[in-house]
Amino acid sequence: MKMTKLAALVSAALMTTPALAQEQDHSKMDMPGMDMPGIDPSQHQSGAEAIQGILNEPSEIRKPVPVEGSGTARLPAKDRAMPGQHIMSGDWMFMLHGAVSALYTKATGPRGDDKVYATSMAMLMAERETGWGRAQFKSMFSLEPAMDAAGYPNLFATGEEAHGLPIVDRQHPHDLFMELAARVDINAGDGSLFLYGGPVGEPALGPSAFMHRGSATYNPEPPITHHWFDSTHITYGVVTAGYAARTWQIEASAFRGQEPDEHRWNIETPRLDSWSVRATFNPSPKWALQASYGHLKQPESGHPGEDENRFTTSAHFADGKGLSAVLAFSAKARVPGDTLTAFLGEVNWDIDQHDTLFGRVENVSNDELFPAATNPLHDTAFRVSKFQLGYARRIAMGPFELALGGSVAAYAKPAALTPYYGTNPMQYTLFAKLILGS
Repeated sequence: MKMTKLAALVSAALMTTPALAQEQDHSKMDMPGMDMPGIDPSQHQSGAEAIQGILNEPSEIRKPVPVEGSGTARLPAKDRAMPGQHIMSGDWMFMLHGAVSALYTKATGPRGDDKVYATSMAMLMAERETGWGRAQFKSMFSLEPAMDAAGYPNLFATGEEAHGLPIVDRQHPHDLFMELAARVDINAGDGSLFLYGGPVGEPALGPSAFMHRGSATYNPEPPITHHWFDSTHITYGVVTAGYAARTWQIEASAFRGQEPDEHRWNIETPRLDSWSVRATFNPSPKWALQASYGHLKQPESGHPGEDENRFTTSAHFADGKGLSAVLAFSAKARVPGDTLTAFLGEVNWDIDQHDTLFGRVENVSNDELFPAATNPLHDTAFRVSKFQLGYARRIAMGPFELALGGSVAAYAKPAALTPYYGTNPMQYTLFAKLILGS
């Protein structure tokens, strides 16, 4: 029965994968208004001609610029950019990207569970370069709402609700609409002024979301610190304004602070009741450093009447030769309430053309492990660590890449949690991931 459901989910997810285009892959795209080689506004080039000029430049004279991650977040110029198939149509460039994974996860201990499931994502982006800057339209979708609202096993992960109850020791599915947004950049000095927003998007808060970081490319498990760093990567109602230069970016957002509900097929009512600011520094093509702060209006339904002040900082390194790593810290202060902190270390290392090692170390103080008010440990914060290591074998298949692999995780926890999680809880995941545009 599980395999029948898996086959149905994989088939449905593959239907979201965009049509293929046998065009050149462009792993790094220059940012607008940043002295881009190949663009000379005085010669009135079309957007297509301008972009093609960049691509035709010898690689040794192209100037590396930061790569765009999720929303308006930045990655190092040498990081693994989101793979995609690119199509030129007049003045517009279209980028198609998709990924679908078939997975089996098993977590041990009294709170453990196992599940066969599928995750998916499809992206379509349209971009036009002009003499005055750039216009960009971004969309991203997932068929994960087809699975049960309670999602899949992920020990010590918490956040959001399913069937009217808080989700604990599981990862919730993503919404159908992960992004519906637009961005406009206007050349200004050595950089550009930009405006980003839409009914579904991501505010300027935290590092790039985990599924867009090169350091998590093949990692099949979401971080248990997800709701400390990038829970806002799907937000209903976002407006961001900022200034982007080659080595730095500063921005501010207004957005809806409340997390998505368990009804994941629809678009929830946008509103702008929260705010954030973020500064990013790219001192070299190998680094992206960010610090951000935000005030979220009642983000968690499990904590009614409580706002949140969140601070994050992160350092992202990529050598351009297959190594990508992130170190990050977050503190979320409930208002009223306590301050809970989290640490994250994450790495992806492409050893050669086919083999990849990846891993993650996390440490988090979490007070949502016992949501029931009748439990004596309700609202008690426990500091838990997760140590994960994994391997992926990558196989090129034309415009696709197939990654086969798995990961195993162990945990360090307080003794008070042993009756609920066992002495030595563990979790492992096996996966097959098909990626378009690698």
